[in-house]
Amino acid sequence: TGVALITVDPSGDNSIVVSPGANGRLTPGNVGAATSLFHASRVVSAQLEIPLETVVEVVRNLSPDSRFVLNPSPPRPLPTEVLAACDPLIVNEHEAKVILGDACVSDVPEDWARLLLAKGPRSVVVTLGAEGSLVATSAGVSRVASVKVDAVDTTGAGDAFTAALAFRLGAGAPLEEAASYASRVGAVAVTRQGAQDSFPTAEEVGAP
Repeated sequence: TGVALITVDPSGDNSIVVSPGANGRLTPGNVGAATSLFHASRVVSAQLEIPLETVVEVVRNLSPDSRFVLNPSPPRPLPTEVLAACDPLIVNEHEAKVILGDACVSDVPEDWARLLLAKGPRSVVVTLGAEGSLVATSAGVSRVASVKVDAVDTTGAGDAFTAALAFRLGAGAPLEEAASYASRVGAVAVTRQGAQDSFPTAEEVGAP
């Protein structure tokens, strides 16, 4: 089983060291054996705590009607095939800069979003912590406001955001609306200690 060692400073920010464990053993063959599940899914969400070649196989097994949500964490450069499938690619500042590499010549988040979109994703979401998030599509870049709270532990906030966004997309919500809902979920999560234990229920967050 994978293990994450997490330290939290007095401001609520965290530092995480991950030992992949069984996550590192998820193979492309495992994905191929579950093709029927992928074809039945409206949204498929992934991250990079599993091998990159397995993520590539996930993309290759998607149904044309499925939407692929990727949070590239821990970050690394992504192949064109994976980038092209993302709808959206969800990144924080560090992840954006790793994926952009030498192309990241700006400290303006809107520029990161546009540069990432130019690399091939169908849409991009840049999370900015207390500053909210950005949604980038072919129609432009828009900012989604944050929910102001007193954070005690940011562990799992990105996971909560990504899961909530994927959930709302699966329910048919537009991307910007899904990002707004995800911001509310993430805001509740950071007011509580822990990772999964901090995630709110839909009832706690309220109507989408």
